[in-house]
Amino acid sequence: MADSKKVKLPEAGQWPDRMLVPALALGALLTTTGFLLAFFWVAPVNGAKLSEPVMVGDVTVTHVQLLSQKIFYFHMPVAIVSFVALAFAAYYGLRFLTTRQQRFDTCGRVAMEITLLFVVFTMATGDLWTRFEWGVWWTWDPRLTTYLILMLIVIAYFVLRNAVDDPQRRATYASVLSILAFVDVPICFMITRVIPSSVHPVVAREGGMSPEMAITVTVVMVGMMLVAFGLYRLRFRQARLAERVEALKEQIEER
Repeated sequence: MADSKKVKLPEAGQWPDRMLVPALALGALLTTTGFLLAFFWVAPVNGAKLSEPVMVGDVTVTHVQLLSQKIFYFHMPVAIVSFVALAFAAYYGLRFLTTRQQRFDTCGRVAMEITLLFVVFTMATGDLWTRFEWGVWWTWDPRLTTYLILMLIVIAYFVLRNAVDDPQRRATYASVLSILAFVDVPICFMITRVIPSSVHPVVAREGGMSPEMAITVTVVMVGMMLVAFGLYRLRFRQARLAERVEALKEQIEER
């Protein structure tokens, strides 16, 4: 009995877990609010000029109103969240490499799972935007290409984890790959500024967004951040409880 007390078990829960449900609830509320703002408050942007002006209610419309632009209010936030989640994964990967603590490998793995989820959301909304705005499902635009590379690296992360059996080697290789994946983030972010011919607009600049657009994007982004945090804490708690069960089984088998 004395020896079993010396074994350090993975913690069953932490204080941030108390914020899990409120974060998910508030995140869902803000995301829904952003959806309503995008479709019922922010005016559609102008597209191609009409051959003849038309009246819509009491307003004279001279350009095609691009409703597909509404995708932007969700595409941009989920992309930013994927970058933030990947930054945490790289941070935990670095912490594991310097400390060799299993907890940081678990943190990094869960952060990469959240990254993959939001990367998929980003690619899905991006493909819809590409189809409606440019008439094709895919184009080798610099930002699309660099983000595709990022997605493939994230997928390779999980392929690598499933291919290596030794826990320490698996955690080490995965940590290095998460750090390498993060190197692509500033490239994805800055590519439209480095290559002006990119069809992606540069919105984070003076005059890039109207106040209504900025408010809507901010509401959705905060909501998505809270959802991502809640999902991370939920998945991390489940992972640590599973590790705790395995550790308890090992204790019982050693007696």
